[in-house]
Parts: sequence; structure tokens; C-alpha cells
Amino acid sequence: MGKKGKLRGISFVLALVLVITMLSGCGGERADSSKKDKEDDDKISIGMCFDSFVIERWQRDRDVFVSTAKELGAEVNIQNANGDPQEQKKQIEYFIKSGMDVIVIICIDSAAIAESVKKAQDEGIKVIAYDRPIMDAGVDLYISFDNEKVGQMMGEAIVKRDVKNGKILMICGSPTDFNVPMVENGFRKVMMENRNDIIDVFYADGWKAEEAGNYVYKNMDKVVMADAIMCGNDDLASRVVHALAEKRLAGKILVVGQDADLEACQRIVEGTQLMTVYKPIEKLAQKAAQSAVMLAEGQGVEDENLSQYDDGTEKVPYLKIDPVSVTESNINEVIIKSGFHLKEDVYLNVPGKMPSN
Repeated sequence: MGKKGKLRGISFVLALVLVITMLSGCGGERADSSKKDKEDDDKISIGMCFDSFVIERWQRDRDVFVSTAKELGAEVNIQNANGDPQEQKKQIEYFIKSGMDVIVIICIDSAAIAESVKKAQDEGIKVIAYDRPIMDAGVDLYISFDNEKVGQMMGEAIVKRDVKNGKILMICGSPTDFNVPMVENGFRKVMMENRNDIIDVFYADGWKAEEAGNYVYKNMDKVVMADAIMCGNDDLASRVVHALAEKRLAGKILVVGQDADLEACQRIVEGTQLMTVYKPIEKLAQKAAQSAVMLAEGQGVEDENLSQYDDGTEKVPYLKIDPVSVTESNINEVIIKSGFHLKEDVYLNVPGKMPSN
């Protein structure tokens, strides 16, 4: 063989080696890619349907839930129905088609989604009712605060201000939210025990705060008779206090709410809202995320606070979280020292009352 032939032979061998090397590299990338796909497939997938983010606290729930779930190796897909029950139903259907392991729902209207919940369960997907029960659906877990205790705390705060044999207005939340009657029952018991007369009850459709304000404007004859106004949450209370302020009644008629929204805490130190119920959202969201992962892994949820809730069709597991009553006397201890709100923010409008420590 001549010199040129030898060179051609060497070039062919080098080219062949290069091709084999490249093919081996591609094979390695495909293997790595397949391995990554498998790892992604093994991840727990959680779909979370929110009512809306109009109410301040839901953003906190979302952030804590997502963070906790990620720490546990799960992925969360968040959907916002903007208060539309039919949109929430579509989102649940989307999660079913996406093959989620667990669907967590902040329910708008039980009747609108009960069928979709059953469909999800038929597909082997676990369903958690978060903070609001879903009636006639037999969910795998209902996790919320002790809502009857919330109402009880509202009532007790009013009674502690020597309101007995008095007149009370109730401005409750949405009639489709089944937490509402639980809070109402707890509140009514305390009112009855102290012979307080509930002179009117109003339900704000869809938890729309403007409806609470409109009620005050349209029913001033009843408002001026009232010793106290129970509001279903702090968002409703915000419009109630605003309406009272326009009539120079803010601080004269006791107002109670729940959720410990920043503005509610500000009103408490200002003296225009008597109390709010602090619900440790971080604990609720963390417990919910942990429970979702446990259910996805085929485990049962075990907790000392686990009881049962009758959803109208069957009894479902109910994990209760204890709320805390907050007034001006303990707002620093409960709200500020826990880091729920900053001291500077709570006392923004009354800096002279801000504690030094």
C-alpha cells in the first residue's frame, strides 16, 4: 500500500472513532434525559384551586402551601377561579385530565363541583377540601380551623365588653360557604347564653365586602339600635367600619371579625374594631401540604386533632386547627411577636401607641 493509501486508512479509522464517540455521547444524553423524565414522573403532582385572591389571607395560604409541598418533593399547580363556580369546575376537570395525584380545593359552591370531585376520586385522585367544606362529595380530607370556636370567640369578645341583654347585628359571609353556618352556630350559642337579641342577619353573597357596606347604609335604623355587629370576616368588617365612620359611629358600635387582616389589626389598635380571630394560616397550609403528600403516597392522615365532619352524605375526616382570639390586649403577643404582621405596619396610623419592645 502507498503512502496516500495509508493516510486514507488512518483518516477513515479516525473518522470512525469520532462517529462512535459522538453516538456514545448522544446515547448518554438520551439516557440522562430519560432518567430526568422518570424523576419528574415520580414527583407528586398537586393541583390547588383557589376561590380568588381578593381576600388578603389566601395569598399567604398559597405561598406557605407551595413552599412546604416543594420541600416535600411535590409540585403544585395553582389555579384561580376568581369567584366563579363554573370556572372552578373547569379547573378541577383540567386537573383530572392532567393526572394530578391530589387536588386541593378552596370551594366556592359545593353543588357546582360535587360531581367533579367524585369524578376525580373515580380516577384515583385524592381530594382535600381546604378551609371550606365540600358538601355531599365524600372528600378524602377536610382541613380547616375549628369554625364553631371562631364564632364562639367573636361572641365572647362582645360579652366581655358587658354586652348582655343587648341588640346584635350579624353580617355573615356567603350562603354557599358551609363554614358560615358553623361560625354562626358558635356565635349564636354565646348570644343566647347572655340573652342578647339578634335583631337581623344578612349574608354577603360571594363574600363581597361592598354588600356589607351597602347593608349598613340601607339599614341605618337597625344599625343605630345595635350594641355590636358580628362580621363574617375582616374584609366585610372593613366596609362596615367605613360606613359607620361616615355616620360618626365608628368605635361606638362594637365590631368583630376574623382572619387578622392587617387593616383589621390597625383598626383594633385605633379602636374602631374590637377583635379579630387569628387563624394560624402557616400551620393550616403546612398541615394541608403534608397531608396531601401523605395521601398521594397512599398513607392515611394521622393527627391528634383529627375528627369527623358530616358532609350531608357521609362522614369525612376533619382536621381542625385551633384559632386565637385577638384584641388590643394581646395583639402584640399574638400578631407582632409571631411575625404575622410588623409592629410598624400595625401601628402605622397611631405611632404614639406603638410599644417600645
